[in-house]
Amino acid sequence: MAGVSVQAFRRQGRRFGAGLVCSEMVSCAGLAHRNERTLGYLTIASDEHPLAVQIFGSEPGPMAEAARMVEAAGADIVDVNFGCPVRKVTKTGAGATLLESPDRACRIVETVAGAVSVPVTVKLRRGLEHGSRACLALGPRLVEAGAAALTLHPRSARQLYSGRADHHLTAELTALVGVPVVASGDVDSRERALELLGTTGCAAVMVARAAQGNPWLLAEIVDGPRAEPTRAEVAGELLFFAGETVRELGERRATGFLKKFYGWYLGRGRFPKPFKQELLRLPTVAEVERRLLAAEPAAAAVRDRLLAGAAGVDEVLLRLPVSAHGGG
Repeated sequence: MAGVSVQAFRRQGRRFGAGLVCSEMVSCAGLAHRNERTLGYLTIASDEHPLAVQIFGSEPGPMAEAARMVEAAGADIVDVNFGCPVRKVTKTGAGATLLESPDRACRIVETVAGAVSVPVTVKLRRGLEHGSRACLALGPRLVEAGAAALTLHPRSARQLYSGRADHHLTAELTALVGVPVVASGDVDSRERALELLGTTGCAAVMVARAAQGNPWLLAEIVDGPRAEPTRAEVAGELLFFAGETVRELGERRATGFLKKFYGWYLGRGRFPKPFKQELLRLPTVAEVERRLLAAEPAAAAVRDRLLAGAAGVDEVLLRLPVSAHGGG
């Protein structure tokens, strides 16, 4: 969820019923060097809690220092990434690479857990290669090292996001460890969430890509079936999200950042494809907003209601550099 899980996205998740939201991956090297040329900023607002901040790196010491910093920023959980499959991360010895370096992975978790007072959790893939079962060998050792919970995305790093997540592994991992296991991967409906909770023994499910432009799915998973959002609700939610993103990132960064969200929100048959393409060609967020309101005037009332509900929130507790790496 790198390049997606900004503050506006996390706050939206909480508003639609997510029990816990998570930051995108934060580089421990980025935290140490404060290199603003390559890093954005992670902001934490009071209405995001409970919030996990996910860190990645390959050495115990820097990871522990990063954990202390995000705890000081207000994180309720420090999540350690042993799952990112992207080359620019794995080639540094971080992310999914650590599934094949179990001793180092355990030292990282032990050191991080000893550095903070909040719970430390770990996000895993099944392993580097197709058919790997590395997560089952490593999981119990991570718990012994201090992990309070594990999240398993049971695809290999080589798979990236292709194929289907093999949640038979989630069930096996749940049976091996005495801490909560969170099932991640292909959680794209209430039915699928309930199936995983019932068949794997997991304590919770994690929704990621399926919530991109579709926060209504979170409410459906939590509360039960609901009517599809109207066009006004979709456009109003997108207007509010765009405004919050501009406030967070600034107009220049937000203009490029938001382009992927137009398709996510307006797809699924909600708006014609040519309309989505038209928005992508507009040079500013303000012009996108004007075009959305022209197409769906009732969206203004939805946006204004959301703005009123957000008024008075303590918006930023602290700013920290966040990784510009993709993946995770």
